[in-house]
Amino acid sequence: MKQIAFEMKLIAGNEAEYKKRHDNIWPELYALLKTTGISEYSIYLNEETGSLFGVMKIEDDLALDALPQHPMMQKWWAYMKDIMLTHLNDSPISIPLTNVFYLP
Repeated sequence: MKQIAFEMKLIAGNEAEYKKRHDNIWPELYALLKTTGISEYSIYLNEETGSLFGVMKIEDDLALDALPQHPMMQKWWAYMKDIMLTHLNDSPISIPLTNVFYLP
């Protein structure tokens, strides 16, 4: 399994709403993420900056690359676009992060 990390940005004042939406993640989206081979997916919030730090383990890069074309993923992005910075296609602006240290 490969671990990847990324950063996104929340629009100020939406911290509670972001958590609420993820506490109630749609079962269909949960199933899609699992069948795509995503596991141990966590998102952390820097409350001072509004930065979101995501980390997940993936089984297959190609399956992950296909996820943006899935209608369920696009529906989730449209649902989230009012509370975070997004591209024109509603996908979150996500910056890949480079691992510089790992303690096994």
